[in-house]
Amino acid sequence: MSRTSIVEMGQAAPGLITPQEPSSRKTEGQFLSRLDVFLSEPLRRTPLEEHGRYRLLVCIALGLMVVDVLALLFLPFNPQAWNDGPVAFVSLLLNVLALVFLRRRSSHELSALLVCWTIAGAFVVSSLTSSWPYTASHAAGMLLPALSVYLVGPRSGLVLTVLMSLYVGILHPLRFTTPGVVSPPIPAGHLWMLDTFAALCMLGIWAVSWLHTSAREHAQAAREQALRTLRESERKLHSLIENTDDQVCSLDIEGRVIIANSAMRRAFRERHGREPVPGEPLPIHDPAGIQEKIRQRIRQAITGQSVRIEDIHKQGERVQVVDISIKPVFGEDGQPQGVTLFGRDVTERREAETKLGEMHRTLLDVSRQAGMAEMATGLMHNVGNTLNSVNVSASLITDRLRGLRVGGLIRAAELLREHEGDLCTFLATDPRGQQLPAYLIALSGQLAEDQQALLAEQQTLTDGLDHVKSIVTMQQGHARVAGMMELMSVTRLIDDALRLHAVSFERAKIDIHREYAEVPPILLDRHKLLQILLNLLSNARHALIDSGRPDKRLTLRVQPAPEDRLHIQVSDNGKGICAEHLARLFTQGFTTKKDGHGFGLHISALAAIEMAGSLTCDSAGPGQGATFTLELPMQCEEPRS
Repeated sequence: MSRTSIVEMGQAAPGLITPQEPSSRKTEGQFLSRLDVFLSEPLRRTPLEEHGRYRLLVCIALGLMVVDVLALLFLPFNPQAWNDGPVAFVSLLLNVLALVFLRRRSSHELSALLVCWTIAGAFVVSSLTSSWPYTASHAAGMLLPALSVYLVGPRSGLVLTVLMSLYVGILHPLRFTTPGVVSPPIPAGHLWMLDTFAALCMLGIWAVSWLHTSAREHAQAAREQALRTLRESERKLHSLIENTDDQVCSLDIEGRVIIANSAMRRAFRERHGREPVPGEPLPIHDPAGIQEKIRQRIRQAITGQSVRIEDIHKQGERVQVVDISIKPVFGEDGQPQGVTLFGRDVTERREAETKLGEMHRTLLDVSRQAGMAEMATGLMHNVGNTLNSVNVSASLITDRLRGLRVGGLIRAAELLREHEGDLCTFLATDPRGQQLPAYLIALSGQLAEDQQALLAEQQTLTDGLDHVKSIVTMQQGHARVAGMMELMSVTRLIDDALRLHAVSFERAKIDIHREYAEVPPILLDRHKLLQILLNLLSNARHALIDSGRPDKRLTLRVQPAPEDRLHIQVSDNGKGICAEHLARLFTQGFTTKKDGHGFGLHISALAAIEMAGSLTCDSAGPGQGATFTLELPMQCEEPRS
């Protein structure tokens, strides 16, 4: 910022160093201040423009008094002493009276009228008593219109100027051209022309003075309005800067302080032991190198760039973080004229961000536990239903084994053992022996049927145990550490999620439709995706059950999307979602279920964002079903190390 700008801003920044005033200006100021002795107290307190007018009036009155005193002193040598003496004496008294009025009254108008009419009267009397015809065009007469406009105003000055013009242009030439009065040494026509031009010049001088005064008054009014606006803007800006908690400081092009608000001064006093002084560089004293760092950023900002720096320091037992923004200030030519520093204490915000991050991590841990609980619930449902089938099969096998006709076979074997010596006779003649072959044939058929039934139940039992084993194996495969990225098939993971809900879907008679496009395996977090899918499938199952529709249908789609993205959609024809609920669907704590906690969809949306994707929902309204779309990046290769 230029030195002139700094001086101008010094009025709004107390304590700013300003250039020393020249000695000539001091002398002028002392002389003008001495003129105030002749002014009353109200006149001294007037604005500078009016004050200058009163001082000029004092100077004119004093000058006329000096002229009058000199005229009185030189009366013995004046050939027209009988004429000039009374004029000088009366003029001296009137000017003294004008100064007395200036000293005693709160208005200058009477004093100005006395001075102007004194000059006019002396001019008229001198020209009337003089035998020289050129007195009407004297310089004093030309000065009178300008003084009258400036001292008494355009209207009063116009009256005085018109009267003087009439005298100069008519009465004065008549005196010298009237026969028998005075014989002029020049032709009468020449005198009339000379005095007429003098009168016109007086009127012209009044007109020029009036135009100048009017223009000056308009300019003064505009300047005063501009100054009032500027002072109001400065007041508002100063109030804004002082009332903010942010640290604000303005520097010139050389890095010297122009102004600093109370927050900046307090911060420097607490940290550096002294406040910024206008006209001096910032008092930065820091062994950690922050001083040179800030100065480098200031030099960078002076070139026209906005820079930012973070100052971390220990204040007592607390680590304080200040976000410092340095912005250039441009002049009218577009060139940097200085910089402005804005410092904001973001310690509490950083602490809140740290706590928020910890809460977010805790929330993610809880969400993973909730996802694992959801998975465990599905697993227990499937395992429980399968174990019921296993129990039924085991009971049937037990009943079948108990119902086997092993006792009849044992009695037949005992008969054969008893008649082992005469077996042919026993079978041929004994009634029991004759029935034994037919009984054995029937018993063998029955045992064969029982064997097939037991084998079938045994196969059912084996299948049930294998199903339990596969569910447990799948759960163990998914129960890995979260955050681990691996290349895997999305459709396979969807089928695994469906398998965990298979029994509940079958009981609710929900028809499953799969619309899988050919997509390669992608790089993803298995746990997060499975958690999202389980939550979406669970919500779809509840929506379909609550709808009461006989044709419950759940559709799963996998299809590629533009910009190398992948869409996974879970659509149902359940009870749908109304518009006002749709906007709040992923908000934490929002739920439409009686026993819901409003946790699942919010966590699912966060998990989607952590995988660089998004989770959205569309619904035409109540009874129209809903479609949840999970968008993921199509990353098909492991990142290279």
